[in-house]
Amino acid sequence: MPKIRVGIIGAGNCACSLVQGVHYYQNAREGDNIPGIMHVNLGGYHIRDIEFTVVIDIDKRKVGKDLAQAIFTYPNNTYKFTDVPKTGIKVIRGMTHDGLGYYLSQVIEKAPGSTADIVRALKQTKTDVVVNYLPVGSEEATKWYVEQVLEAGCAFVNCIPVFIGSQKYWHRRFRSAGMPVIGDDIKSQVGATILHRILVSLFNDRGVKLLRTSQLNIGGNTDFLNMLERSRLHSKKVSKTGAVTSLLKYDIGAENIHIGPSDYVAWLKDRKWAYVRMEGQTFGDVPLNIELKLEVWDSPNSAGVVIDAIRCAKLALDHGMSGSIVEPSSYFMKTPPVQFPDDVCRDKTQAFIKKYALKPAGKRPSRAKSRKSRVKVQKPEARKQKPARRKPGKH
Repeated sequence: MPKIRVGIIGAGNCACSLVQGVHYYQNAREGDNIPGIMHVNLGGYHIRDIEFTVVIDIDKRKVGKDLAQAIFTYPNNTYKFTDVPKTGIKVIRGMTHDGLGYYLSQVIEKAPGSTADIVRALKQTKTDVVVNYLPVGSEEATKWYVEQVLEAGCAFVNCIPVFIGSQKYWHRRFRSAGMPVIGDDIKSQVGATILHRILVSLFNDRGVKLLRTSQLNIGGNTDFLNMLERSRLHSKKVSKTGAVTSLLKYDIGAENIHIGPSDYVAWLKDRKWAYVRMEGQTFGDVPLNIELKLEVWDSPNSAGVVIDAIRCAKLALDHGMSGSIVEPSSYFMKTPPVQFPDDVCRDKTQAFIKKYALKPAGKRPSRAKSRKSRVKVQKPEARKQKPARRKPGKH
């Protein structure tokens, strides 16, 4: 079987869970029901067909280490569910830009030396798909890495709330480069956002009018530490709020909805506690309130979703698709190019997988012959972007 060669930007908790998961399920049988995975064999690609090729970070404690060692290095603190054997892949030094905020700089020391030649590394390793796991608020760093990815000719899976796949500017850039992008901001298996969306859909389906709602999240990983810097939270709040309000058929007013990270509690480690409250109005204008708490290990909660997103990105790459890929983005991401109800997202993604599944050997489309096969973006919000500089340097 062909492999999917994957690069990772950011060797933190999410990367740790992803790498563990690929190893943990490498011998899964195709009939197995794996929590958080759509299919063991998705469109012709087994989980074990994912191979890691390039891992990028700036942390002095991780750069130069084997991937299997780096993912369990402090400040990573997620759930360890399997040992990972030595991979032979050493973490290379990345570009910082705005990827290191005030609070993260208290626990992370930048590795010495200059930024590695990212384009060269991706090309030399023949990387197919690059996954972005930079910290929230890394606007300039993300755009810089996107430029490297485009120049290297890779597909891109954007797991953070910096708007790339959902924007016309970047859609056109990926179209011009002939590369697909899935984004933005990964939606966990059962996280606060998907749970909140399902409850909003329930209100819609049962005719309950939503009046007010809030979602408060606390955790103890570096993501929550980073988000103590409120200036980095704008895109995160936009992403999480939009994922919920997009399902409403009416405007409840900005003052009646609050969704976003709330605080950092170190001893929680990679656990996240989410508190959701919804206040509604039922028949006879009678009040109906819902209040709940969700507790999850944050990074494993999204790792299976990323495994599926990677494989969908590779299917798009195999068929010469380019630009924002709507169907898988809608199901895997909080801020896709187009928002649909979650059951519709799943059906569209299943249809995408079925349509573009690998054909028997000898009948697979070549990228060159398939460039006319496109998935068009349906009116994402336009935003002018300035391309970041490409040359590596010491930052």
